[in-house]
Amino acid sequence: MQRRSFVPTAALAAAAALTVGLAGCSGGTSATGGGDAKGGEPALAQSGEPGRYSSLPDACRLPSGSTVRGMLPGDGKRLSGDEAAQVYRGQADITYDTDRRVGCRWKRETTAGTRHLTLDIQRVVSYDTKVSDEDRARQIYGERAQAAGVPQEGAESAPPSDEPSASAKPGKGGKDGKDGKGGAGDTEARRTAGDATDALTADGKTGGKGKDGGKGGKGGTPSGAPSAGTTAHTLDDLGDAGFLQDALATADSGVHRDITVVFRTSNVVVTVTYDQWSTDKTRVPESQELQDKAHALAEELADSLSE
Repeated sequence: MQRRSFVPTAALAAAAALTVGLAGCSGGTSATGGGDAKGGEPALAQSGEPGRYSSLPDACRLPSGSTVRGMLPGDGKRLSGDEAAQVYRGQADITYDTDRRVGCRWKRETTAGTRHLTLDIQRVVSYDTKVSDEDRARQIYGERAQAAGVPQEGAESAPPSDEPSASAKPGKGGKDGKDGKGGAGDTEARRTAGDATDALTADGKTGGKGKDGGKGGKGGTPSGAPSAGTTAHTLDDLGDAGFLQDALATADSGVHRDITVVFRTSNVVVTVTYDQWSTDKTRVPESQELQDKAHALAEELADSLSE
């Protein structure tokens, strides 16, 4: 007699259950129409486009040594090797992720006052699945410009496709072939900002640089407090968008001028802060010098990031 094989009932039940399970896995989506990420369907299928930059450079090494030295001038006193290294090498900011944010700061004290230079570089990453990194950076820049009081046309409101390409932007000669960085209109805006805040009143005469001659005017040593105020204007030749803010203020310890330059290139937002303090309230830090140096540094950083 031929022997027949024997399969236990429990084994048959297990095999049937496995078959049903496999059939369920190969089926379509549920009745609700939503995909389940645990079932192998990607949860971020509509993620935004990543930006151009995926990492950041060393902030303290990004500016050239000559640029930093020019922005931190001395008072004729020669620094030793150790002193120069301490002043010009900068102090890096401590950040939790150097691929997302880096910074560096420099400081030099002289008899004419103290100068501070601060650099902050942020790589923007969008966590919105429908917003690209660059669009999110554009939004952050626009908020910064609006908070600084930049005219409405300075804020980035146009969609990415409406932005001019790098080749279509004016060079350092300015718009329409006019002289100066950023064009004649930009230079005039910086000059106007300086004139509005550099003035000192002395017996009804205007101090600062002006037609009355010299830094203190012809009327003698100026007296009184400087006229404080804040101005801001766009920088059309800087990155994808940029602006400069000039703020003059007084305190019990003296007078200080703060220059802030913010610009965006793709998904990176860079902030340059450059200020000068003077304990003598009649010696107002010069607007044009500080603006020009901060602007030149920002252009250098934009060029380095674009390489």
